[in-house]
Amino acid sequence: MTGPLPPAPIRIEPMTLDDIPRVTVIDQLSFPLPWSPATYRYELLQNVNSHFFVALGSAAAAGPTPAAGALSWLNPVNWFKPPAAPGPDPDRPVVGYAGFWYILDEAHVSTIAVHPDWRGRSVGEHLFVAMLEHGLDLGAVTATLEVRVTNELAQNLYRKYAFEVVGRRRRYYRDNGEDALLMTAELKAGYRDEMRRLFLARVNGTGTEA
Repeated sequence: MTGPLPPAPIRIEPMTLDDIPRVTVIDQLSFPLPWSPATYRYELLQNVNSHFFVALGSAAAAGPTPAAGALSWLNPVNWFKPPAAPGPDPDRPVVGYAGFWYILDEAHVSTIAVHPDWRGRSVGEHLFVAMLEHGLDLGAVTATLEVRVTNELAQNLYRKYAFEVVGRRRRYYRDNGEDALLMTAELKAGYRDEMRRLFLARVNGTGTEA
C-alpha cells in the first residue's frame, strides 16, 4: 500500500475573469449542479462580499515551492500573490478554485473544488488555508460552511482546522435532496498560528492529504 501523494507544487492567486472557462470545467467535473459562467462573473464583478481564488499548477508554480520547511509566512509571495500582469494567459493552468463571502465578521465558504487529476495532492487544503488566511486578514472572527453528510473526506479536512458541526440543513442539495452539515470555526486568538502549524505539517509530509 502506498502512502499519500506529496503536496503538488501550486500557487494560489485571486481568480480573474480569464480563469472562468477553466473554473467552469472543474465545476462541471465536480458538482451535479455547477455554477454558470455568468454566476462567476457576477461574483467577481458585482458581489462586493465575494473573494475567489484559483490554484495554479505546473509552470505557474515555478520558482520556490512549499517543500519541507520552505513556506515562509513572513513572505507569502511564494504561494499567494496577485497575478503578475493583467490580461489573458493561455498557459495559466487552473487546477482548483475556491471562494467565500465575507459579511460583517464572518467568512462563509461558498465553494471549493479541485480538478480530478489533481486530487489527493493537498490542492484543496492549500485553497482552504488561503481562504482562512485572507478571511483573518479581513477581520473574520467566525468561519462557516455547508458540506454534504456523505462527504467524509471534506469533513475530515474541515475538522482538522477546528470546524465543528453545529447544525443540519435538511434536503439542502437540490440534485438528490441530501442533507448538509453546517460547520463552524471560531477564529480565536492563536487560530492563525495553529492553522499554519497544521498546514506546514502537511507540506513537510507529516500531515493528512486533501
